[in-house]
Amino acid sequence: MTTTETIESRRSIKHFDPTHEMPEADLAELIRLTKLAPSSFNMQNYRLVVIRNKARQKEIRAAAWDQAHVEEASALFIMCADLTSHLADPAVYWGHAPQPVQDILGPMVKPFYEGKDRLIRDEGIRSSALAGMTLMLAAHGMGYDSCPMIGFDADAVAKIINLPSDHLISFMIPVGKQTQPAWDRGLRLPDEKVVIHEQFPA
Repeated sequence: MTTTETIESRRSIKHFDPTHEMPEADLAELIRLTKLAPSSFNMQNYRLVVIRNKARQKEIRAAAWDQAHVEEASALFIMCADLTSHLADPAVYWGHAPQPVQDILGPMVKPFYEGKDRLIRDEGIRSSALAGMTLMLAAHGMGYDSCPMIGFDADAVAKIINLPSDHLISFMIPVGKQTQPAWDRGLRLPDEKVVIHEQFPA
């Protein structure tokens, strides 16, 4: 499957085979590919909470308006973000780089975010979204389907997964083997509605 075919054929699936168990090798490969997603300063501030315990999936389903695909998925990924990633030793992110690069980028990370709570939160959402899209495309390329979702009580889910106070939940992605096809794809807005060349009109 080409990249174009993967993008064109990926759909949001809401019906999965509840008996399918994702092999450990598939899970490891899916995580490996997801971690190739880009992130600001290479902070990789997304966090993947992987839920495969059916009892816990059922508990999360109750906090997600009883949506069946939360429990039926082979794996439920809760996309989170660590809001303290910018405080880590820059060598964690840039220790592999040439020394001149380390000398430039390393000292920039903390001051760039320090005192900017909205930017820190936005960066967490951005990074987890990039990782989530990478995860969904990777899953589809591996023969799985998925469905990004925000229809859940984030506070309740945070309690279930014991989310640290300096983390946030961005969204969830059930992944599994579909049992029913997706609805027809929704109409795409015309280019003139979504594409702005150079700048917005005055």
